[in-house]
Amino acid sequence: MKAWPLISLGEILKQDTQYLSEPEPRLYRKLSVKLYGRGVVLDTPADGGSVKMRKHQLARSGQVILSEIWAKKGAIGIVPPEGDGALCTSHFFLFDIDESKALLGYIGWLLRGNYFEPQLNAEARGTTGYAAIKPKQFLSIEIPLPPLSEQESLVARLDALAEKTRQVEAHLDAAERDAERLIRAYIFHPPGEQPTKRPMFELVSLRPPDVTVDKTASEYRFAGVYSFGRGVFPSAIKSGGEFAYDRLSTVRAGDFTYPKLMAWEGALGVVPPECDGMVVSPEFPVFSVNTEKILPEVLDIYFRTPEVWPSLAELSGGTNIRRRRLQPSAFLAYAMPVPSMTTQFKIRAAYSRTQYLKAKHAAIRQANAALLPATLERVFAGGD
Repeated sequence: MKAWPLISLGEILKQDTQYLSEPEPRLYRKLSVKLYGRGVVLDTPADGGSVKMRKHQLARSGQVILSEIWAKKGAIGIVPPEGDGALCTSHFFLFDIDESKALLGYIGWLLRGNYFEPQLNAEARGTTGYAAIKPKQFLSIEIPLPPLSEQESLVARLDALAEKTRQVEAHLDAAERDAERLIRAYIFHPPGEQPTKRPMFELVSLRPPDVTVDKTASEYRFAGVYSFGRGVFPSAIKSGGEFAYDRLSTVRAGDFTYPKLMAWEGALGVVPPECDGMVVSPEFPVFSVNTEKILPEVLDIYFRTPEVWPSLAELSGGTNIRRRRLQPSAFLAYAMPVPSMTTQFKIRAAYSRTQYLKAKHAAIRQANAALLPATLERVFAGGD
């Protein structure tokens, strides 16, 4: 591996020191610089007439943007085309790249590899919560800089590798979506039969809270439910003194639960084995499933289907759209299509195969996700 010469960023970057005298009273784009080299994205627009800080700049596409506060955690990136003209406060610094010496793509890959974080952590000054990085510190950092021809070749190869990893992810996503669509078709449109709609009170039974909270010593492992059909998951461990509830509900594998507040956006699911024995607050109704009429897998698949959520939103009470609650009484009155048990067992078998497929895909995804960071680490350790 050959070594590339080290140069300071000040030799290829120049700070943009053009500031606005005063933002116009209109909406401006704003940028969010993600941590650990994960890029720059658009944030909530800002009204120029109501911003309170005195110094502002307008970003230009292709500039390097650095967060004064979070650069030590890799919050540095390249302003994307959609960020051109975005309003930046004085907590961000902008730099122009001298592309006669360094290609935009090469700097972009250094940033994506989070190359600067170790040096910026060492340079950071201030309290733990506010260890600011100033332009002078940033520009003093040294980077390996190959000749432009090598930069161009390296960028092309890294771009190609990134595209291949993206294609692998897209292929896995498509395979999983196809499998899920097939399974859902057996619930909504099973071949050769018309599923009967049954109210939930025939399929599940509400269980009352069964745990009396010990406020003095006991710890409780909570389960949670992700929104948008992502299911039940192990959540936080809390002592009895950390929350106000006097009663909790135990969940068992195969139970069904949801948070009253967020059910309308797909936060419902069957409890998986890894959450067996955990607890939920009284804000989470817990239901036992009548497995003689419906299999838990069918219930889980149905309520993870995005097309179902609008009907749950209609049943959820409350005047504030973000505070609507799905009460157990409304849920138990809801009716869903229930295929025959013969079809349900076919759905269970297909669901099991899909879970096996996803487990295999998870290993592939992990290896795929590690490929690019490992390549960047090897490349920028001193050449390729």
